[in-house]
Amino acid sequence: MSSVNSVVPRRGRPRKFSVPSRAVTLTLPEHVLTALAAIDPDLSRAVVRIAQPDLARRPHPAAELAAFGRHAVIVVHPSRTLELRTGVVLVPLADGRALISFKDSKTIPELELQLQDHLEDPGLAAADQRVFEQISSILRDARRSKSVAVQRRNIIVIETVHRARRRRTAGPLPTKSPRRISS
Repeated sequence: MSSVNSVVPRRGRPRKFSVPSRAVTLTLPEHVLTALAAIDPDLSRAVVRIAQPDLARRPHPAAELAAFGRHAVIVVHPSRTLELRTGVVLVPLADGRALISFKDSKTIPELELQLQDHLEDPGLAAADQRVFEQISSILRDARRSKSVAVQRRNIIVIETVHRARRRRTAGPLPTKSPRRISS
């Protein structure tokens, strides 16, 4: 399981990636460098973006911390049960996992308590139980840690609005009444 200690601030330049990284030297043709720069001006990020589909197919823990600099978020395997039972909204990520967001005003302690309550339910599916346990463990470790602070933040979500489609029936089409324009 992920440890909260991996979020401890470091001195110096912030990390570019949330996982252990190292510098490498490559010699590449100019046309490849141009193609990579079109994906991302930062060549190392361009290479990571190209590798992302392959990395997404590899197994991930049910829930883990993804850190960037001094901040980290919990990323989880998508779980409809988690959304239904706790009221959180999962925001999909490119690698198939999701971020936890809050639609309603819910505190982090309320979420942690809900997770613990649902873990006592023998009807909770094994996959959902792993998600609930790992999120609960991350929150508990963070709450007990003296080196990190747990903060609830808002995120921007762009949501597609689906219009309700009318069912076509064998009957006549509804007629519109003429609009009255008042003067």
